[in-house]
Amino acid sequence: MTQAWNKEAFKAELSGIRCHDDEKYLEARSGDYFWYSPILNEQLKDLRGELVVIPQNREEVILVAAAVARHKVPLTLRGGGTGNYGQCVPLEGGVIMDLTRLADVIEITEGHVRVEAGARISRLDDAARETGQELLMYPSTRQMATIGGFVAGGSGGIGSLRHGMLRDPGNVSYVKVVTVEPEPQIITLEGDDIQKVQHAYGTNGIVIELGLALTPSTDWIHTAALFDGYDAALHFACWAQEEGLDCYLLTAVERRFAAYYTKFRDHFPEDRDAIFAMVAPSEMTRFQAEAERRGGRISFAMTKPEIREAGLQPAYECGWNHTTLQALKVDKGWTYLQVAYPRPFDPDLVMRQMERYGDAMFWHHEMARMEGEIQIFALPLLRFRSKEETYRVIAELEETDGCTIFDPHVVTIEDGGMKEIDDTQIAFKKQADPYGLMNPGKTRGWTDDMVRNDSTSHQGETA
Repeated sequence: MTQAWNKEAFKAELSGIRCHDDEKYLEARSGDYFWYSPILNEQLKDLRGELVVIPQNREEVILVAAAVARHKVPLTLRGGGTGNYGQCVPLEGGVIMDLTRLADVIEITEGHVRVEAGARISRLDDAARETGQELLMYPSTRQMATIGGFVAGGSGGIGSLRHGMLRDPGNVSYVKVVTVEPEPQIITLEGDDIQKVQHAYGTNGIVIELGLALTPSTDWIHTAALFDGYDAALHFACWAQEEGLDCYLLTAVERRFAAYYTKFRDHFPEDRDAIFAMVAPSEMTRFQAEAERRGGRISFAMTKPEIREAGLQPAYECGWNHTTLQALKVDKGWTYLQVAYPRPFDPDLVMRQMERYGDAMFWHHEMARMEGEIQIFALPLLRFRSKEETYRVIAELEETDGCTIFDPHVVTIEDGGMKEIDDTQIAFKKQADPYGLMNPGKTRGWTDDMVRNDSTSHQGETA
């Protein structure tokens, strides 16, 4: 645990920077969607920060970073708070820095945007679309998530079918990071160095600005194809990928989810399995013809304005982890897993899994690319019985089926994904967070003996 700190003295050094410490405000800013996991909910539900600071610009970020370093107080960064693993939950109290006021879209040029980290993804994508361009990918929480939070805590999402994962080369061009030390530095990371902070949960530097690739925009058709059999839906999705059908999203959702898709009613009946997709207008005829050839039918096909007018959700809110959110609104007994399938993907394996788990697990699958190759993910609902049963299922999926599980029931970077410590990220933490103050407890790679002695010399680019 970090040593006690003098909150009033800390606030006195903030030079008028907005801050809050009333209980309701602290409660609202100390959590994310960790409650998707009953295991995390039990662990994190009562944890609170002690002070929320809301810098309005990078100069105020630097002032806060310096005060944090001087007072040796824990610091947790927060964007839209749409993460699922407690990334922005302060395990050791301290200061929460809300970065949503750093929201400027700095510059949009052909194929590229420069933006502050606190910008809402919906606003950023809309701004790009005004120039005839769009983001390569975004999470299903597009409406609320910030771009800095997505890069620091996410890995991919809607658009990953077309453009790969965030970490794939060229998707993020640069990241500017403020260090947490008495005289903060600004470090610019480019190329492979971006991986030093990507998916690092805000443990090793305050991301304040990013550069992202853009692509020419498409007026995607939001659509659903219905099939009599989940295997038929999966085979259709595989065909679409193998044939290079131009889609921004391709999600297979089995019929038992229909009860949770309350806005769709007859568009997603309980006796049919669905493919929700965002399809290029020029590909819609081929999409429909192939679905019908395989015994399916098109349930609806609309532009985004038409979807809104009809009172439906856009297709990007019908896949990825929005499926979990929609189910939990109706039935709190669910949790979920994150599953990556071995290549090449075998739909028959899914059918065996459906038979094995029955009503204990509902399935949907996401079509994506990783390092240029087709990669299928699933985020199935799992009926929660106990922690022990959850990990029995995880072990079975890995050992029997050859799947990889990205564990959504843990708070550390390593245990949730890569299963090993990223030495490059830890080495950068020594530079950007030398006192180990940022999001303590979220990485196993940092140990107390790594804390910098104040007499140690260091180099950096002055802020």
